[in-house]
Amino acid sequence: MYRANIGTFAQIMKRNQMEDTKHIKISEYNYPLPDERIAKFPLAVRDQSKLLVYRHGEVSEDTFTALPEYLEQGELMIFNNTKVIQARLHFRKETGALIEVFCLEPIQPNDYVLSFQQTKKCSWLCMIGNLKKWKEGALSRMVDVKGKQVTLTATRGECRGTSHWVDFEWNDDSITFADLLEVVGELPIPPYLNRDTQESDKETYQTVYSKIKGSVAAPTAGLHFTERVLQALDAHGIDREELTLHVGAGTFKPVKSEEIEGHEMHTEYISVNKRTIEKLIAHGGHAIAVGTTSVRTLESLYYIGVAISRNPDANQEELHVQQWMPYEEKNGIGTIQALQHILDYLNRHHMETLHTSTQIIIAPGYEYKIVKKMVTNFHQPQSTLLLLVSAFVKGDWRKIYDYALEHDFRFLSYGDSSLLIP
Repeated sequence: MYRANIGTFAQIMKRNQMEDTKHIKISEYNYPLPDERIAKFPLAVRDQSKLLVYRHGEVSEDTFTALPEYLEQGELMIFNNTKVIQARLHFRKETGALIEVFCLEPIQPNDYVLSFQQTKKCSWLCMIGNLKKWKEGALSRMVDVKGKQVTLTATRGECRGTSHWVDFEWNDDSITFADLLEVVGELPIPPYLNRDTQESDKETYQTVYSKIKGSVAAPTAGLHFTERVLQALDAHGIDREELTLHVGAGTFKPVKSEEIEGHEMHTEYISVNKRTIEKLIAHGGHAIAVGTTSVRTLESLYYIGVAISRNPDANQEELHVQQWMPYEEKNGIGTIQALQHILDYLNRHHMETLHTSTQIIIAPGYEYKIVKKMVTNFHQPQSTLLLLVSAFVKGDWRKIYDYALEHDFRFLSYGDSSLLIP
């Protein structure tokens, strides 16, 4: 009877905590960010950015090249190796109207790699700029790809919320969709930079370790890393691993509801290979995350392991992490146990990589399972990323941001960095 009462009490506490989290007012996560503090361009040398160091409540600063000195030998650092695609396409109608088609995620085929390899046609979910000027009919443009004249056509399909199904077709089966994007596409730099994409952004808005195409925004905490810093981490005895989360346009979606319960998180696609899971287990289920995208992926792994423990035969789509799952979870398991469930699942199904998706929201009240230290940039006011940081530093985010504002740190994607150690 006593044990039952303890269990009931824990469930009530969990439910109350979830309600407290859902009723967080986003207005409480606001701060003044003058436009001049937003870095419009990166520094000439990536690793010369400033590094704010938050350790156990104390704040100091250094240069990013000093990062390894603040880490302990033998720790595991995890990077997001996604690569930003040139996802923004422009078509001009015969009337002269300019239509922008912004590729968000593939539909047919619905796998990024397969979609980029397609010849002749593929379909994507897209945001459309100047939609009112594109009521019907197909858009087309001639492009020179690998010395060949190719006609690319876009046909608008059904509306899905704020996005549309768009069919792309082209008249040369030796040209892939990836080839077309390289020539026709424009790199989608963040809207708050308030400037056009420049040729230099093709290099500076990618991490030096980017590999897997699929993002429409860079995992910007990684922009500070250079080969020099990576080698210094190796020399310091830091173990390095990579995973993939394709960053969607939803990362810039503002929280418009008064309370965060009314905000629907965007879905992002993740890939984690077996070796990374094995490394996490070997490191006690703990990691240093580079960027909030790595944080979201790593923390989602715990809940994927929980889902597998309940349904060992689930397909990968069924392992999707719902937005509020962490707050609704009543009978959790240990972190190592959760990771072992994933490893066993991969072995059982003879898979080298876990492919699924996450909609996780991390906000005050969330209990971190895997991430013990975090490298991240400075985020927009009233954003879900600021909520994630606040949850990590137990509400101490104002001390961090006040320091950054008072000490001339540069903000957002091309801005300076921070190392957070609660």
